[in-house]
Amino acid sequence: MNPALLGLITIVVGVGGCVGYFYFSNLFLDKVLFPATGENAGRNINRANQIRPWLFLAPAIIALGLYLAYPVFATLWYSLTDRSQGGAFVGFANYSQMFDDPKFWEAMRNNMLWLIIVPAASTAFGLLAAQLTDRIKWGSFAKSLIFMPMAISFVGAAVIFKLIYDTRPVDSNQIGVLNAVWLQFDGGIGSFLFLRLIPGLLTLAVGALVAWAGWSALQRLINPGHAKHGIFMKALQVLVVVLALWGIYTIVMGLIGLATATLPYGEPQTWLTIPGWNSILLMIVLIWIQTGFAMVILSAALRGIPEETVEAAIVDGANPFQVFFKIKMPQIAGTIVVVWTTITLVVLKVFDIVFAMTNGQWETQVLANYMYNQLFVALDWGVGSASAMMIMLLVSPILIWNVYNARKEMR
Repeated sequence: MNPALLGLITIVVGVGGCVGYFYFSNLFLDKVLFPATGENAGRNINRANQIRPWLFLAPAIIALGLYLAYPVFATLWYSLTDRSQGGAFVGFANYSQMFDDPKFWEAMRNNMLWLIIVPAASTAFGLLAAQLTDRIKWGSFAKSLIFMPMAISFVGAAVIFKLIYDTRPVDSNQIGVLNAVWLQFDGGIGSFLFLRLIPGLLTLAVGALVAWAGWSALQRLINPGHAKHGIFMKALQVLVVVLALWGIYTIVMGLIGLATATLPYGEPQTWLTIPGWNSILLMIVLIWIQTGFAMVILSAALRGIPEETVEAAIVDGANPFQVFFKIKMPQIAGTIVVVWTTITLVVLKVFDIVFAMTNGQWETQVLANYMYNQLFVALDWGVGSASAMMIMLLVSPILIWNVYNARKEMR
């Protein structure tokens, strides 16, 4: 059957089925189950009105249970069983095997590194783009260009950047943009500027954002005014502080490595096979995509700042940097947190980019790719399901944090 015709039939049947369900279920409720006639008419009407919302919610509840709740419980069960033994219950043996696997810890380490760099860099670049594009006449066009990568799939972006990172033999023309640029460096002032100073400053900027996040969490943790948050929020703040300390240590070690590294000038590099740098190059793909998302949300937040506060600060003698960091930033702090946590959720589940570019080779493994390899390559459903539960465990606190903040704002 023609795909277009099949799609049209699916839409007609789906929409018609929904309309028919709601129409006939209401008809059955009002005419058969609780008819609004006779001595009990009032009571029947009240009962029908109590049941009616559940009739509307039932399809969604069934779909959520079938496609969300059931897979979670099934994955949990598979993580406690051994397929090679006919599905026998083995307890936490799969988790023990996973924890003994060096590739799992490599994936955890890389995921934490992604977790620190990508949300911080995407949010920072998005905020910078939002601030700058609001000050120029062609800002809307600039925003369109920055947002455009959001329309590209992760796999499509990975293919584009794989061509950018492409490597050809020494005596061949380099079609990879990065290698074509790399071959122009010879160790002079340009090499120091573009290969050491600018990357070092960018790394310092990311480190400053990480330190700010950790310091904010630490202040909330030790401030008596936030004692009412409860033990879960305290635990989450402790986790943020620990991750921030680990991130600062990683960034410091990266800066030391950047300062002391001996760079092989004049030789084309196979970038995706260089441990450490290849993970950074993979992160750039996701930063490139997510910066547009951060820019749009933060641009709307900046436009929502009352002009009176900015004008009052200018009248009081504040310079543009003071206006931005002391007036605007505090007023959009909630939006920054929302953008940060949203990108963090994307990072924790990142798979497409790594799978399409390296498939976890050369020390670029991440949790989602590790799960895929265990499930569909090694056919080890137990360890694969255990790694899936680990991803869910890491994602859950951030989801709960977002729900908590949303409810707090509604109150």
